[in-house]
Amino acid sequence: MKTVAIVGRTNVGKSTLFNRLCKKKLAIVHDEPGITRDRKEGTATLGDISFKVIDTAGLEDSSSLAKAMWRQTQMAIEEADIILAVVDARSGLTTLDEKMATELRMVDKPVILLANKAEGQQHTGDFYALGLGSPLKISGEHGLGISDLYQELKTLINPPKEDEEDEEDDFSFEEEETKEEEPKNRPLKLAIVGRPNVGKSTLVNQLLGKERLLTGPEAGVTRDAITIPWNWRGHDILLTDTAGLRKRGKVTNQVEEISAQDTNTSIDFAEVVILVLDANVPMEKQDLIIASKVLNEGRCLLIALNKWDSIENPQQVLNRLKEKLVESLQQVKGIPVHTISGKTGYGLDRLMSDVFDLYHLWNKRVPTHKLNTFLQTMTQAHPTPVASNGRRIPMKYMTQVSKRPPTFVIFSSNPDQLPESYLRYLSNGLRERYGLVGVPIRIHMRKRENPYAEKAKERASIKKKAKIMEKKQAKGKPKPKSKVKQGPKSLHREKRRK
Repeated sequence: MKTVAIVGRTNVGKSTLFNRLCKKKLAIVHDEPGITRDRKEGTATLGDISFKVIDTAGLEDSSSLAKAMWRQTQMAIEEADIILAVVDARSGLTTLDEKMATELRMVDKPVILLANKAEGQQHTGDFYALGLGSPLKISGEHGLGISDLYQELKTLINPPKEDEEDEEDDFSFEEEETKEEEPKNRPLKLAIVGRPNVGKSTLVNQLLGKERLLTGPEAGVTRDAITIPWNWRGHDILLTDTAGLRKRGKVTNQVEEISAQDTNTSIDFAEVVILVLDANVPMEKQDLIIASKVLNEGRCLLIALNKWDSIENPQQVLNRLKEKLVESLQQVKGIPVHTISGKTGYGLDRLMSDVFDLYHLWNKRVPTHKLNTFLQTMTQAHPTPVASNGRRIPMKYMTQVSKRPPTFVIFSSNPDQLPESYLRYLSNGLRERYGLVGVPIRIHMRKRENPYAEKAKERASIKKKAKIMEKKQAKGKPKPKSKVKQGPKSLHREKRRK
């Protein structure tokens, strides 16, 4: 599959075009320039051609962060087979456009010049001075000119054969949707989350073994959730780096709010989540909020204490963290805690091994006969509480209805009065008996239906229908003459007649 890189200065509409080609809102789009900082990849389809597309950071004036962003863009240019150079048709030619064109003219790869935001009659003649060919008028927001872009890309991706006749392509760019079939061996979805500036991107770069993501001492460098395909010891993984999550009250910028929504979406779609903490400031209130969010979504959770190489009293810090976990996250006991260093790579092998161990537990299924034996043992050791009718709440039957996370159902004739404390007692017993330590468990109570209830309803319905038929038949028969009792006045009248 060919790779297409979208490059240009800031705020020319690269991310909008990227979302248009992918037919999904994958990249954050905002009026503020410089939103995109890392390379974001996606799969695009136009008509009968498919290709990999890379959204890059915009070219800015020289600064430490801008230089690092441009290095990421240069990596995308080296990786790409085709380059889409995007300029702004409204604002016209700028010095940054000329600087970008100078860089692209030195690359021995096909370049397509796109004049974006050309909804009106904008003049694009000045862009010929860039030396990148004739500018193609498009609008990434409204989809104008995408069919012309398709013709250019098709020539480069699928060049026509000499003996092949030209055929007209008839399709709609607006209504077409691609459906990707899910493979049998799906890659594990792993998300890296945490507060800003705890070293998430540094950790991802260390895992990948290359400078794939932008890092820096400033907080909030990462804005988009970047998903990268990766293979660890023969296991396929979709590794997602996310933006840092701060307290809601401190989020005043709209861009940061959109980034937080993107991070929460990554948690929803992940299977295993690594919560990265700064070992110098371990487990603040915001960390507990993030951990609770992950567990409430039923995802596997691991905690990574980053920057461990800078800690002076390691055992004291680790004991304090584990005590706080026991107090604050009682719903999941035994959450794996790893001490790591994103800079040196210390502890990453043990961390990744635990990721797959926890993932297999998350997919574990317990046979029904074992669950019912377990339920009987637990109720004998600690009987259920007494209900309002003066009898103990019966626990009739238990089964596992789903996994990912393990979800169990217990049938009872009076489930509403069972307290939460007894369900926690059963959850802890399941963890100990079947090794589900550190995995979120869900237990639901359902009312057991009476097996004879349907037959009783049928009998009642038959009796009701019989009574209705009897009443109808009685209405159809003639009424018999009733003998009227004669009173004293009627007797007196009869005597006078005689």
